Amino acid sequence: MSTTRTITRTARLVGASLALAAASLAPLPPAAAAHPDADASAPGRHPALIALMDEVLEATLETYPEQVGPALGDDRFNDRLSDNSPAATAEWLERERDWLDRARALDMAGASDADLLDRDLLVYQLELALRLAPLHREQMPVNTMGGPQVWLPQLWQRVPFTSPRHDADYVSRLEQVATQIGDALDQMRAGMDAGRVPPRVAVVPAVEQAMAQATPSIRADPTLSPFYTPLRDLDDADPLARRAQAAVRDRIVPAYTELALFLQNEYLPACRATVAISESVDGVEAYNIALKEHTTLDLTAEQVHKIGLSEVARIRAEMFEVIARTDWPGNDVVWDSKDDEFAEFVAYLRTEPRFYFDDAEDLLAGYREVAKRVDAEMPKLFGLLPRLPYGVRPIPAFSAKASPTAYYYSGSIKGGIPGYFMANTSALDQRPRYDMVALTLHEAVPGHHHQIALALELEGVHPLRRLGGHTAFVEGWGLYAERLGLEMGHDDVDDGVDRGLYADPYDDFGRLNYEMWRALRLVVDTGIHTKGWSRQRAIDYMLANGALTERNVISEVDRYIGWPGQATAYKIGQLKILELRARAQRALGEGFDVRAFHDAILDTGALPLPVLEQKIDRWIASRGG
Repeated sequence: MSTTRTITRTARLVGASLALAAASLAPLPPAAAAHPDADASAPGRHPALIALMDEVLEATLETYPEQVGPALGDDRFNDRLSDNSPAATAEWLERERDWLDRARALDMAGASDADLLDRDLLVYQLELALRLAPLHREQMPVNTMGGPQVWLPQLWQRVPFTSPRHDADYVSRLEQVATQIGDALDQMRAGMDAGRVPPRVAVVPAVEQAMAQATPSIRADPTLSPFYTPLRDLDDADPLARRAQAAVRDRIVPAYTELALFLQNEYLPACRATVAISESVDGVEAYNIALKEHTTLDLTAEQVHKIGLSEVARIRAEMFEVIARTDWPGNDVVWDSKDDEFAEFVAYLRTEPRFYFDDAEDLLAGYREVAKRVDAEMPKLFGLLPRLPYGVRPIPAFSAKASPTAYYYSGSIKGGIPGYFMANTSALDQRPRYDMVALTLHEAVPGHHHQIALALELEGVHPLRRLGGHTAFVEGWGLYAERLGLEMGHDDVDDGVDRGLYADPYDDFGRLNYEMWRALRLVVDTGIHTKGWSRQRAIDYMLANGALTERNVISEVDRYIGWPGQATAYKIGQLKILELRARAQRALGEGFDVRAFHDAILDTGALPLPVLEQKIDRWIASRGG
């Protein structure tokens, strides 16, 4: 994914584009002045705008400390978790209204381009947040992909442990986990009272995920809990170790037991049997808002559906060209139809042992080997490279079953936290080798790690800007990055065509298969939520038109059911970036510099697509286009 959990997981915003968990704000401390990285006195900066952005940032840091703090290297609030209670959510909404009114009222006469962009983005984010507010997404905090049963046990991977204070702060957070789970229960009960519940299929795996934090072995030995992982080097006699073990045994285990029982006995029976958000209490308008939120464009569901059908047809034609270059025995057969040929080729990919690893460590080593090859190619395509390193880790076993093939965790130079490409090592017979090049390019470099690390290292911009996570930009860039493998390295196939890292036709098919996957999302997501498609129809359509394994397809469809609209952002964003590149190449001719173009796309962080288009048009003009 990046299910960009770039995070960069999309949630309520300070807006909607901040990659934060839904939560609320305690009162600002008296010292909540400018963030250390902000400078209202910098030449050309608008003091009132900077002061407002400082206030929003400080509130966001205190509201979402476990998400925003590590990204900015700010550990002042590392001893607390977000307040996700209904009362806190209402308080946060009032703050957003106040900030929006004040942002709109700013006198921007004579302001610099940088200040105008900052104000416009702040207004955009807050307006979207308020448009999303009536949907009360905070009342549905648990599903297959996320919730306190998924993210809290992995919290230790996203916070610093570089001093004894960090250990103590983390233990303080362990003592608050039960409160956060209680807040989630309160939100779900409020949703049940309002008739606002998710589809049942999107919640079923969460029961097992919750119980994984309250197993008999963890009850007997709290040090076996995922929550205790970063503290396992502590001596059992250490007072901090005793506090942590007590928190797991006496608070966390009972809280997750309560969560699992609530989900099984109360929540699942109340959840919807239907799968379309248009059939929920919030109706089709909820889907229209989701499309706007994730694509940042004013596209209708019908337009998105048609774009998807067109892309499916184009990619399928390219797939047959690649199939002809493989050593598949079926290339010597005369087929009755293209559908039969494609179905047999896909069946071959899904069952041929040479395409799968037998050992999880071998799979991880394979990803690392691809990443090493890509690293050496980066200066060819980029002038700006981030300082932050990244690694490859397995997705935790307790959540792997319901997780996607991979996702990315962002890190922080200031926080001493590397970025991580998280790979799913469960069900190895569902993790084909031919997808590995495209997946590494998407999740690591030049995809999510490259883009997000650059955004977090931006100089000369307000820190609030480093947190932007517009899905169409982030995921569109990730999908665009997969295609850049064609421009990396040189193949040794003597056919007059250099396919770079995709010299192996099976890897090249994997690239197209991943692009097809994102095109299918446009069709399936809109089909489910606006055209009455059943879950099984969506599964069948994806299996018939792509080469994802059946387990991955089922997981994907359940994701679209539980997260309406998000999956449409990938292809829409990629198409816009490709469109802008083609425009720049036409306008600049031999003066087009791909390194400068890529840097121009990325050097101001994630932007809504209309804002990105305006920026690149100005960039083209500045270079004589």
